[in-house]
Amino acid sequence: MPYLHIAGYPMLPYKVKSIVLPAGSIVRSIDIKAKNVKEIVVDKKIQPAPEPVTEGKMATIKEASIYTKNEFYPSKWYDYSIKAGIKNGKHVIFVNIYLYPYRYNAIKNELKYASDFDISIDYKLPSHPSFTASNYDLLIIAPQSFQNALQPLIEHKESHGIKTKFMSVEDIVSGYNGRDDAEKVKYAIKDEIEKDGIKYVMLVGGLSSPIASNKWLVPVRYSHLNDNAEASYLSDLYFADVYKYEDGKLVFDDWDSNGNGIFAEWSGISKDVLDLTPDVYIGRLACRNVKEVQTVVDKIINYENTHDETWFKRLVLAGGDTFNDISGHNYLEGEIANEKVAEILSDFQAEKIWWSEGNLNEKNVVSAIGKGCGFVHLSGHGSPGAWFVKDFRENPSGKHILILDVYHIPLIKNGYKLPVVIIGGCHNSMFNTSLYQSTREIIKTIIVKYILGKHYVTWYWIPSPESMGWWFVKQKGGGAIATIGCTGLGYGATGDDNKDGIPDNIQYYSGRAEIHFFELYKQGLHHLGEVHSQDLIDYVNEANPMKDQIACKTVQEWVLLGDPTLMIGGYS
Repeated sequence: MPYLHIAGYPMLPYKVKSIVLPAGSIVRSIDIKAKNVKEIVVDKKIQPAPEPVTEGKMATIKEASIYTKNEFYPSKWYDYSIKAGIKNGKHVIFVNIYLYPYRYNAIKNELKYASDFDISIDYKLPSHPSFTASNYDLLIIAPQSFQNALQPLIEHKESHGIKTKFMSVEDIVSGYNGRDDAEKVKYAIKDEIEKDGIKYVMLVGGLSSPIASNKWLVPVRYSHLNDNAEASYLSDLYFADVYKYEDGKLVFDDWDSNGNGIFAEWSGISKDVLDLTPDVYIGRLACRNVKEVQTVVDKIINYENTHDETWFKRLVLAGGDTFNDISGHNYLEGEIANEKVAEILSDFQAEKIWWSEGNLNEKNVVSAIGKGCGFVHLSGHGSPGAWFVKDFRENPSGKHILILDVYHIPLIKNGYKLPVVIIGGCHNSMFNTSLYQSTREIIKTIIVKYILGKHYVTWYWIPSPESMGWWFVKQKGGGAIATIGCTGLGYGATGDDNKDGIPDNIQYYSGRAEIHFFELYKQGLHHLGEVHSQDLIDYVNEANPMKDQIACKTVQEWVLLGDPTLMIGGYS
């Protein structure tokens, strides 16, 4: 049973029941009654959830105002959400029921407990099916200049039964209405869902130059969720979350519910209400030129046409001590996450490169990936151009141990034996990175922070023309076939504050998303975009992220840099 885990509020177990209805269904009413209610006086205060943790911070526990009020939390026995999404390639409606069998009053130190619930959902199924078109499966959106380089990939996809359509950014921008180019692209995706039945969307294009550029070859959307650390970050989920359920209908979700022109806003009392559930399986190849397109197309074709379990069934795991909880359980969070992945993929040969074993360094990680492997899981900290772990033995803030940066990736000579890399860390997939921007930020940090002695925060550690998440994919002759990681500041949890015997770092925020990806693959989902999107869908359905800012950010920033139709492991 999951636990409510909103910072400052009581951690209480709850239940989730998700009902899947076909698109076009109308939910008329939801009625839920708690049964066998008892009042229980507890011996000691129920602990609030700690603040989510990031690099350099310890978990802190602060009681929210609910602890000073003579009222019960949650305020009701239940809540619900109705989401538009996709499941097994079909457009559906998710009706998520959140049952709260325990409600806590901190002033009285009293629980109300319901042993059971009566649930009644009145709905009407559609009289005829929706979304019946089936002309195409995959929509590729790219600048016109990339079309010839993408043609071999289109032919390859067609040869494997994936009907593929190309649309140029230029045609979309000139042919669709929208407040900006990103909204025009989203309307084009909606049109193709309804007209041609596409299920997958591949965006091919990043910044126009790795040196200095603010021009996008394919538009992007920034979320404006302000967590008091960064005010905005990239979110390709915007393009996948096409619909929301409103007044019994599926309507376009513009991510601007308050209509003020600030997309995906969540700052103070200003908040856009978002669906957050993918309606298509999406991935981006953040190519900046034709050469990168040619490289990635060649890698995808060879990967899918060369199924070989002798190398694919290898698993590389790298991690250490991610957060400082020396006063608590003193978990080595990265290694715990790695171990959970090894447990899930028990039929893979796991190579563990761990701080506790003294073998976690750049040479060993590069060597392990270079042998060829199906998956890599890096669980630690990050910046756009680097990935690292920390040592808390002598420094409460942690000594930084750099393990991998973008300039190590060309040293990975694994040919076409390419892994899907899951990167646990901040900003590793921040694909708006450029050499000018990263160098400028580092120089500014040196001047402001170290010379003038003033406070300044930057996410850049080293000058880098591209992010680590993308460099892995665009690297010729090796690297990765795809990566999944954070475009912004990633969050984690420490200890076992809900006392369920499971370390919290694999139950909440980015850690949960990392682990659940592997669970879904093990359950039989093998198209990469479907695994990635289902990971987000399950997170949204369980965590109800419009109630929790950091949960919302977690799904918005978890980006797939790769081909969403990729058959993981290749076609046998």
